Formats: sequence, structure tokens, C-alpha cells
Amino acid sequence: MLTTLIPANAAHEFALDVRHGLLKAGQKELPSKYFYDAKEIVEILPGPIVVAELGSGTGRKTRYVLEAICGRQPTSYHPIEISPSALAACERELRDIDCISIVGFESEYLNGLLEVAARREDGEHLLVLFLGSTIGNFDGEASIDFLKRLRRILREGDALLLGADLLKPVETLLGAYDDALGVTAAFNRNLLLRINRELGADFDLEAFEHLAVYNQETHSIEMHLRSLREQEVTIGAAGLTVSLGFGETIWTETSHKYSHAELLRMAEEAGFRSEAQWADREWPFVDNLWIAE
Repeated sequence: MLTTLIPANAAHEFALDVRHGLLKAGQKELPSKYFYDAKEIVEILPGPIVVAELGSGTGRKTRYVLEAICGRQPTSYHPIEISPSALAACERELRDIDCISIVGFESEYLNGLLEVAARREDGEHLLVLFLGSTIGNFDGEASIDFLKRLRRILREGDALLLGADLLKPVETLLGAYDDALGVTAAFNRNLLLRINRELGADFDLEAFEHLAVYNQETHSIEMHLRSLREQEVTIGAAGLTVSLGFGETIWTETSHKYSHAELLRMAEEAGFRSEAQWADREWPFVDNLWIAE
């Protein structure tokens, strides 16, 4: 069996996090970000590996995968983001890992992945990271369509590490998406603030309330902004004035929640073999390692 060494800086951070959690007064804890073993993921995959990440964000969670790969080989890492600021933040976060070269792509997910696939050398295997739970934001069959298109870019034996939220009690979901501190509500209203700032709109943020509802038929949480009065809003850059009635809502996001069986079905339908799953029981979430067949 392949033995993978943990890079010194990763082991040090792991030790500090474990120490901090187990020395907490009252309830001891261990950080769930270490639930899946990045070394185990790497050992399953044949080398050499090139890594592409869809929607990398800051790259903090990605660090554990990259450092595990670096225990075996130097590698190329390609974050794919539509936001140049997110790409810059990702590079700052990960540039201290000596054995990786970072080449980012400011692009839509699949267009960027096509670029990465075209650049790899013969014999290199592609590991695509789609972490977080972004797959749940696709409507209905759009998630399967996206995964099929992704699979067509890959070669047999390439891999996808896919994060997904698992089904959980409705009360738990609603509590998370309509938290008492109003964090999610502020995040939701921030969309209106951005439209005001970037598109010259005149949304009154105080005239909307955050609304989270559960759709039993689709197993999804839906986020809306509900108008608290009759109003008209002008969006200058869009050349638009829209009327909203009292209680009328604007849908802003859907977040689908999956069962293990549904994820296995999706893998097969999209052309993958489900190789392994790592589940976080504290907040039911699963990382799925799928191999392209």
C-alpha cells in the first residue's frame, strides 16, 4: 500500500485544531473539516494527477487535498472562477505550497475545464473538485445535464470529488436558512444591494424580508425576498421598472438536499462509478469520489 507523508505545515495545523477542540471547556469537539482523509482520496487515484476546481473560492478546503497529493508528487492546480478577485484570493491562500503550480482560469465552469483538459499531458489523470454544495443549486434535471457535460470532457479513469448536502429534518433546514442572527437574511438582501450599486437600481432593502421555505416535492430549500408593500423599482442599467405587490416574492436561490441513493443514481446516470463517500454527521454533508467510466 502506498504510504503518503503529511506535509509538515498541514500536520502542524491539524495538531493545533485538534488541541484547541479537545481543550474546550464543557463540550469537547473535533473539527469536521478533517472528517474525510485527503490522503485516502489520493491513494485511490492513479498518478500523475492534475487538479481542476470548479468555483474554488478562497481555496481553504482545497489545501488538504493538494498537500496530500504533494506527499506523492508535484502537481498543477487550476482554479476556475468567474470572479477575478476570488482567483486572486485562492492564489494567495495556496501559493505557500511549494510543490504545486497554480494556473487559474477566469471562466465559466465547463469552459475552464475544457481548457485544463486540453493542456494536460498524456498519462496524466484529471481530478475535478466541486466542493461545497453548489450542485444543489441546479434546478431539477439541470444537475444531471451539467454532470453529463462534465463527464464528456473527462477521460476514463479521471475523477470528480463532489460535495453535496444530505437530507435532514425540515425544522433543521429552516433553522439554518432563517437563523436567529439574521446572517442568511443579510446575505439574501445583499443581492439587492449589489443590484443597486452595480446596475443603478433603487431597491429599498427595508421594504423586503427574507423568506425560507421547504419544497417537499423537490426536497429543496427555497430562498425568497418578500415585498412588504406595494412598490415600484427602477433598474437603470437594465432599462426596467418593475411593480411588486404586497407579499409578492422574488425567488433568489434553491438548495437541493440529497439522499445517498439519489447520489448513487446520479453518478451512474452521468457516466461515473461511485468509488467512496465521506459523510459529516454533525451537519449531514457528503463528499463523493466518482470515477469516470
